Amino acid sequence: MSNKGALHWRSAARTHRGKIRRINEDSFLERSDYGIWVVADGMGGHAVGDVASQMVVGTLADMPYQPDLEAFEAEVRRRLQEVNHRLREEAAVRNERVIGSTVVVLLSYGQHCIYLWAGDSRIYVFRDGRLRQLSHDHSHVEALINHGLLDRREAQNHPSAGAITRAVGAVDTLELDRGTLEAKSGDIFLLCSDGLHNEVSDEDIKGILKEESCQKSSEMLVELALERGGRDNVTVVVVCAEDQIDGTITLLNPLMSNP
Repeated sequence: MSNKGALHWRSAARTHRGKIRRINEDSFLERSDYGIWVVADGMGGHAVGDVASQMVVGTLADMPYQPDLEAFEAEVRRRLQEVNHRLREEAAVRNERVIGSTVVVLLSYGQHCIYLWAGDSRIYVFRDGRLRQLSHDHSHVEALINHGLLDRREAQNHPSAGAITRAVGAVDTLELDRGTLEAKSGDIFLLCSDGLHNEVSDEDIKGILKEESCQKSSEMLVELALERGGRDNVTVVVVCAEDQIDGTITLLNPLMSNP
């Protein structure tokens, strides 16, 4: 395979249970060597949300070699459907209405990226000084905003602010939204749970990503969410794309060669 346009990926992640929650129901996967990054947020107020998010991440953490990005995506989808089925069964056994988790996934192959999500965990890209939200929330307030029934400034204080309309484990068949992007050197991707974006403004997120390294950005974003109240679990994964150095292939992505 030609390595023309290949990128080197670096990433860093941090999670915190916040100042109010007793346990951390967030989980994450950070695999720059594999080309996959994930944030999952167990559904707050429901039974064993931490188990649900850990099941999502654990299932995606041990995937076998895939020959291309399309096969990689297909395997991610298959595994998330499997988790969805298991969570539905677990909820029935426990006599719970829902045991579930949001999920946002970023996959990379050379310069090609696919992102998938269900729920209100988000993915952003910072490029050329501009922060852009790639995902859109699957939430009740987002639906009201889209129908012109609610102002975005009022959304955070709405009584249904925490109600999501899609998640792994919510219904019998999981529906994932999908987007694609051609990455370029200098791009910074941010995956996060709502514990970040409910506390920290886009402008503040942009300011940190613009000035800091992957590692420092992940630390500062979580710290800022805690300073602003830390009312929920908060998880961030910061992913940076860079040119290869001296033509040397440093991205150890198993999609690019058999292990």
